[in-house]
Amino acid sequence: MIRVLLADDEAMIRAGVRAILDSDPAVEVVAEAADGREAVDLVLSHRPDVALMDIRMPRMDGLAAAAEIRRVAPGTAVVMLTTFGEDEYVSQALGDGASGFLLKAGDPRELITGVHAVADGGAYLSPKVARQVIAQFGGGRAARRSAAAARVAELTERERDVLALIGAGLSNADIAARLFLVEGTVKSYVSAILSRLGMRNRVQAAILAYEAGLATHT
Repeated sequence: MIRVLLADDEAMIRAGVRAILDSDPAVEVVAEAADGREAVDLVLSHRPDVALMDIRMPRMDGLAAAAEIRRVAPGTAVVMLTTFGEDEYVSQALGDGASGFLLKAGDPRELITGVHAVADGGAYLSPKVARQVIAQFGGGRAARRSAAAARVAELTERERDVLALIGAGLSNADIAARLFLVEGTVKSYVSAILSRLGMRNRVQAAILAYEAGLATHT
């Protein structure tokens, strides 16, 4: 069972997201919070597998709450719930260790897929969010793709295979099964990829996979 904390200051949004999550028998919403400070407190008391976090909340915003959760409860994966126009917040959250980004108005199936992905240790980017963030980084699309391709070219063929699957939101276990490797080997590959590319987390790697044209899920 995947245990989820849901944090959003709008009761109607919480109700809608909860209804989607309740449709999956493998997911249980264990607590709800209306602000960031409450979310951190509830994470500490409930220790959920995943915290779904709105960005704009009172007392403590979602970005600050996410950073605090990653500090005090590293076993809880944080997924940011975003809207169009919040690209700059997504970029900031990348540096704070968020494991995923989903659009509030996105396909309900993406919400379920994203929760499962991050609970399994993967990273998940709504494709629309990925395109927004990539566009924000500046420069023409061709230039970005060329620069990303050059960085990816530094990796071995197997590391590129692993990076592509990180971009597709797969966990280490899923990548191991797909590539017929043991999970420990995949962990070593992921660590090597992040180190060689100078990246802090899987979401940054997933964005690079998108930029380089390696990630194919839509």
